[in-house]
Amino acid sequence: MFRYITQRLAASIPVLVGILFVTFTLARVLPGDPCRAALGERATDELCDAYIKRFGLDRPIISQFGIYMNDMAHGNFGRSFRYGRPVLDLMIERLPVTLELTLAALTLSSVLGVLAGVLSAYRRNSPIDVGTMLMANVGVSMPVFWLGLMLAYVFALLLKDTPFWLAPSGRNTPGLTIPSLVEAWNVSATQGTGYSILMFLSNLHLFNAFVTGNWAFFWDTIKHLILPAAALCTIPMSIIARMTRSSLLEVLGQDYIRTARAKGLRDVVVVYRHAMRNALLPVVTVIGLSLGSLLGGAVLTETIFNFAGMGRLLFDAIQARDYTIVQSVTLVVAVVFVVVNLIVDLTYAFLDPRIRLS
Repeated sequence: MFRYITQRLAASIPVLVGILFVTFTLARVLPGDPCRAALGERATDELCDAYIKRFGLDRPIISQFGIYMNDMAHGNFGRSFRYGRPVLDLMIERLPVTLELTLAALTLSSVLGVLAGVLSAYRRNSPIDVGTMLMANVGVSMPVFWLGLMLAYVFALLLKDTPFWLAPSGRNTPGLTIPSLVEAWNVSATQGTGYSILMFLSNLHLFNAFVTGNWAFFWDTIKHLILPAAALCTIPMSIIARMTRSSLLEVLGQDYIRTARAKGLRDVVVVYRHAMRNALLPVVTVIGLSLGSLLGGAVLTETIFNFAGMGRLLFDAIQARDYTIVQSVTLVVAVVFVVVNLIVDLTYAFLDPRIRLS
């Protein structure tokens, strides 16, 4: 197992470098001047000449890429053109926001999608089955930006002054803050890897509030997370429900399922103990692939619900031609895909012992 994981991680390095090079090249050959995009009306020829020289944009692309890779090997992701700050600092601030939103949406879509698919397959051709699949088809058809606006309209305006009111924007109630783990645990360090990790964990508001026992902040974060996560998870949830239903129906028609029923086992035992494990193999694949749509949908969702996460950062960086941020976000997404694919492969071996990883 360890050898398999090592081989997969080693094989992923050329893939990540290739993705980074393509992104690096495309960002620089696209039309547009990063100086004028960043400075706007303040941009003059003298300022832009100094700007381009400062960030090395006058050098050949291969030379720029070599410098960038050398900086990354030393843990330096570069400095943002627009914000004038290290990209690593921006990632520590913004990545936890997107990670929290994506994990919440992935959890909701996986749990609800699998349950809906199992119920639909168990009650095949019943009104429950028809209703569930109808809702799944409607869910796939609703764009994230439209659904997000409709959820905000219903729960923030129509249900205002009711117990069902939910916050339409923002990550937390204005004025409600929580100390970082560095402050809560009286850590004296102000830099280094340990300090960066603590600051990253501090920006995971649910984790920070949980470990420090700040339950008011914890529930406030959840209330603000419900609408964005619901808007983001609808399409993956519908796809997972349909895949679970079709996969489970195929497994329920196998000979060993009929044998289990002939032995007198209850339907619940047959479905959950004998059929589900084999039916989950394609479902796990779909769940892994759903992460891509969740990360892509986070750009729109964070914009609609005013979440200052990676999606919003990427959107602003593309508009400002901030190459270093675009490259760093692309690299993070690529690494997440590699890790998720590895987890999916390992899950195959757990669900089906006949699969050997070697």
